[in-house]
Amino acid sequence: MTLLSDAPAAHPHHRHGWWWKTLLVGFLLWVVTIIVTISTQNTNLVPTIILLGSFLVPFTVVLFVIERVTGSVSTMQLVVAFFVGGILGVLGASLLEADLRPGAGLYLVVGFVEEFVKGVLLVVVGWRVRPKTARQGALLGATIGAGFAAFESAGYAFNAAITERGIDLASLLQTEVARAVLSPVGHVLWTAILGAVLFGAARSHERFRWSWAVVVAYVGVSLLHGLWDSNSTISTLLAFVVTGTPLSAAQDGTVPASIAGVATTLYVIGLAIVSVVGVVVLVAVLRRHRRLDRAADAGRGDAGHPVAGHPDAAWQSAVGGTGWDGTPPPHTLR
Repeated sequence: MTLLSDAPAAHPHHRHGWWWKTLLVGFLLWVVTIIVTISTQNTNLVPTIILLGSFLVPFTVVLFVIERVTGSVSTMQLVVAFFVGGILGVLGASLLEADLRPGAGLYLVVGFVEEFVKGVLLVVVGWRVRPKTARQGALLGATIGAGFAAFESAGYAFNAAITERGIDLASLLQTEVARAVLSPVGHVLWTAILGAVLFGAARSHERFRWSWAVVVAYVGVSLLHGLWDSNSTISTLLAFVVTGTPLSAAQDGTVPASIAGVATTLYVIGLAIVSVVGVVVLVAVLRRHRRLDRAADAGRGDAGHPVAGHPDAAWQSAVGGTGWDGTPPPHTLR
């Protein structure tokens, strides 16, 4: 009875459609705030525009994931991970990037730094998650990545709004729309991949385990991050090459109007390629570990009883010796 009373209690997440309801209501509030700001010229509303525009999509992503992943991680714990992980992430990245100098490899270094910071936060947040699975890691990774994206977008929106001529509302809105549309396939996706590989390497054990797959995943998402950030520069250079325009045609670092359309097209194509690669990698990782989990379930024997020597035998015994009926075990965050 003691073992049963100490067993982890699952927190089911039901599908109530809160993600799209939040997205719709938040978008309407954002639009209304913009209209009121323009009509009244009340600059006190600018912070509201920044907060709504920066946090709406990332927080909606968290709600979308919450409703589709069952486990013992409560909604409150995920919300805390979103805000605390996001704040600590941007602070840590800012400190590590403070001494970086502009150069050809700047974006690549930034990718490695930011993914390292998010990876450390992922380990800290998920340290007591039991047992660890790839799906759980993707959930926590997406949550921390969404928090990072929200606070980072707020900073970019603030910088876009403040100019020598005063508040540039058009630049602010353009920045927020672009980052909101791209946020699900940016920080959210990269940290979800890293989390899935990191937790998947633990193979349902209580502690993280060393694996070269984690190193490969970290390098991979950092490269994707670097390519994403440097895509503007790469697409501009390719536009010069494709159109046969000499680099000397650039005046004061600006792209000539004759190749601006080509550069924009290549930029969009580059972002699409990086996004597709990231989505394919995440799906492949989750599918691979799903097959491994099914094979492990089959190895536990009939009626859900653990096979002697199986790595999950001790865990099943600790929670009362009951089986999982072919479904993944409840995920615990204490």
